[in-house]
Amino acid sequence: MIVWLNGPFGAGKSTLAAGLNTALSGSVIADPEDIGALLRQSMAGHHRQQRDYQDYPAWRHLTVRLVAELHQLTTGPVIIPMTILNEQYARKLHTPLSQLGTDFHHLVLHSDRAPLTTRTNRNVEYPGNEERSEAVRAHRHRRALDYEHAATARLHAGAHVIDTSALTPGQTLQAALAHLHTTT
Repeated sequence: MIVWLNGPFGAGKSTLAAGLNTALSGSVIADPEDIGALLRQSMAGHHRQQRDYQDYPAWRHLTVRLVAELHQLTTGPVIIPMTILNEQYARKLHTPLSQLGTDFHHLVLHSDRAPLTTRTNRNVEYPGNEERSEAVRAHRHRRALDYEHAATARLHAGAHVIDTSALTPGQTLQAALAHLHTTT
């Protein structure tokens, strides 16, 4: 089984990924952000450097390969917490993963703007480094509108949506497990 967790920054993707990893025997978490960090580091200063690592075709290719290889290696669920708002990029990731001969689930963790703003404002990504944490919060606030646009345009139509606006992390986990037809 492959479980792609999508949604706005701050909706609870990483928290849900950790909960699913505990609840689903033999599961692993594949974080495409690690591939992005590697590409960002490798391309630093190069004339073809991209601002957003998702714009590299190599990022999409390597993400698919990582997930496929982890699935083959572990034979267990692979959980991917990653916001993908670009429809073309989502297709290039989700289509090959859905063709691996295993169940592919695309879950979107939705949050209304007010609770999302509150979560984002409370976030301390880098304890002890308020300047870096504030930069992350500012980025998340800017991207919230991008998520809202994608959600209304098409994102919710092609996924199972879990509205986390009023849910605790435990309730979100139970909703995801119920969708995956799994019990803890």
